[in-house]
Amino acid sequence: MAPSAPTLQPSLAAARRPTWLDRVSTALYTRPGLLSLLLFALPLGYFLIVYIGSLGALLIQSFWQLDAFSGKVVREWTLANYIALGKPANLAVIGRTVSMALAVTAACALLAFPLAYYAARYAAKRWRGLLYLLVILPLWSSFLVRVYAWKLILAKEGILMWFVERLHLLWFVEWLLDLPAIGGPSLSVSPIGMFIAFVYIWLPYMILPIQASLERVPASLLEASADLGARPGETFRTVILPLAIPGVVAGSIFTFSLTLGDFVVPSVLGNSAYFIGQAVLSLQGTSGNIPLAAAFTAVPMVVMILYLLGARRLGAFDAL
Repeated sequence: MAPSAPTLQPSLAAARRPTWLDRVSTALYTRPGLLSLLLFALPLGYFLIVYIGSLGALLIQSFWQLDAFSGKVVREWTLANYIALGKPANLAVIGRTVSMALAVTAACALLAFPLAYYAARYAAKRWRGLLYLLVILPLWSSFLVRVYAWKLILAKEGILMWFVERLHLLWFVEWLLDLPAIGGPSLSVSPIGMFIAFVYIWLPYMILPIQASLERVPASLLEASADLGARPGETFRTVILPLAIPGVVAGSIFTFSLTLGDFVVPSVLGNSAYFIGQAVLSLQGTSGNIPLAAAFTAVPMVVMILYLLGARRLGAFDAL
């Protein structure tokens, strides 16, 4: 008996039925918007639920009030906490904190710009890497360790006062400490000491954005400015500085906001005058006045919103 002719095998595409994974892949490929939504679902959900949700809950609690008799939080809408922020003692806390944040931000910008400019425009590649390392090296240590180290450095028996005595500048330090607004018993317990510690701690957050902004300035613009007869100072004012403003604004957002909310440095190096962070910690932990503490925490958010709106109106974000 002759063997039967072999049957033709169906093609692989016809034999293989699409699976659910194939259907999902095709749907995502044909709908890029859906793919983007799925990719950002987890971080967006975290941002909306954990970050925005917690801020929303905080703002809602700021409209409640604390019962003076029972000490319990009464969940009734009121503006009493925000009215209480207008008291002289609370206004002094807000003004003291905002003034320190402005001073620290200005000092960080003045100190960071020359170093960032040198690293971006003149330093060789290997020295630039070393400068990067030196800038971020303090960030590798604990925040508390750095703060307490400055308390020891600024103490009367610290190394800084030892150098001051050897240089015969003790009269100058005593004159600073006698000033009513910024002085104190010693550098380790005074607004001056807080200012020095704040500048040291937040300075890297100002250097890195400014350096990144300066590195993006094309060399051709500087050459064109020189070809048109501009002097180095004029080139700096009209070309380099405007293009570096976004980096300064980005760094100032870090230094300003971090100073507004910090409570460690004022607690370690400060005196009895409270800052916003200390007031929130005391109201929430000691007296249990969570609504007033929540109202205090709304102050830095409002200040930062006003700061960003002012920077945008001045054109600070135009070169981003």
